Amino acid sequence: MANAVGVDFGTSNSTVGWVRPGASSLLALEDGKSTLPSVVFFNADEDAVRYGRAALADYLEGYDGRLMRSLKSLLGTSLMDGQTEVAGRALPFRQLLGHFIGELKRRAEQQAGRDFSSVVLGRPVYFIDDDADADRLAEETLAGIARSVGFRDIAFQYEPIAAAFDYESRIEREELVLIADIGGGTSDFSLVRLGPDRAGRPERRDDILATGGVHIGGTDFDKYLSLAAVMPLLGYGSTLVSGAAVPNSYYFNLATWHTINQAYTRKSTAQLAELVRDAAEPAKLQRLRHLIDERAGHWLAMRVEEAKIGLSGAPQVALDLDRLSPPELLAIERTLFTDAIAGLVDSVGGTVQRLLIEAGVKPEQVDTVFFTGGSSGVAALRERIAAIVPDARRVEGDLFGSIGAGLAIDAARKFA
Repeated sequence: MANAVGVDFGTSNSTVGWVRPGASSLLALEDGKSTLPSVVFFNADEDAVRYGRAALADYLEGYDGRLMRSLKSLLGTSLMDGQTEVAGRALPFRQLLGHFIGELKRRAEQQAGRDFSSVVLGRPVYFIDDDADADRLAEETLAGIARSVGFRDIAFQYEPIAAAFDYESRIEREELVLIADIGGGTSDFSLVRLGPDRAGRPERRDDILATGGVHIGGTDFDKYLSLAAVMPLLGYGSTLVSGAAVPNSYYFNLATWHTINQAYTRKSTAQLAELVRDAAEPAKLQRLRHLIDERAGHWLAMRVEEAKIGLSGAPQVALDLDRLSPPELLAIERTLFTDAIAGLVDSVGGTVQRLLIEAGVKPEQVDTVFFTGGSSGVAALRERIAAIVPDARRVEGDLFGSIGAGLAIDAARKFA
């Protein structure tokens, strides 16, 4: 057994994989589950730090504190060198990510009963679109954080390639496979030749025909669903008595996971109090003010995420917004969601088409589309990708575990 793990540090969920004979490669990280939601809650009432489901539970139970989610979205941005305030103290964002990745390592080692010094970290094809310097900085930052929590030997692998290794471990013939990894923050694709005769090769570069990606994922779908369906209840798109539009910044901050806390600043809340007085529809702005006073932005984002997931399997969902004042039971149609994300789906579809052109592969030559990533269940997106390669069979992997399992395979090969 290799003294190495694969770590899939995801925008929404994270896993750790370790190749072991006769056992699943994914290690249990919380309550017997292999996924740990990428969430940190600084519980002020108990002066404790919670992670994953426990963090979400504390937050929803009403403990005072600071909830942080979508941590991976900070990589490659100017925010990475900044800090946030927790319990009256400044906390650098690098240290925040170190808290979480260190916790992944600690839990994996506790579950395995041994220390891990080597790691293959998953990474999107692009942390940042169209900015090679920012992308390189994001990888270097993540490597530095991994080193700071005790990993000595560090390598990276594209997340869709890792998913390909997981799929390859289960097939019996050679296939040309389009790996579609739709995660919380990015949509990544690889066109790879896979097969049992290729699996043992130490060098697989020639089997990778093309890779591509775009910085669009589940949190973006959440954002646009929130803006289309929920934020109008709080005054999004409304006006002041002067005829000027109510500023969009409140709604965009609340609809975006990693900027929710910006809606709670003193400056923001003071400006909102003035807007309520000047609003043409003051009841809606009062609703917004109540939500912010209650620090319920993350609660609202979680409810919208639940609606998105529900719309993957049903034409309509009923969203119980019981913490609004007054409460609201909101019916959301899938057609509204599909229209809201149409531009995002177009961008993802264009990425797949460019990938095929770059590889010199005709759509009919693709044998299989392998879907993985927690957001690959979004119906409009799945249908768009499948339509580009209509003759390919569709295979669904472990939506949250394929990348971690593939990274474990890669770690065993690299550090055996």
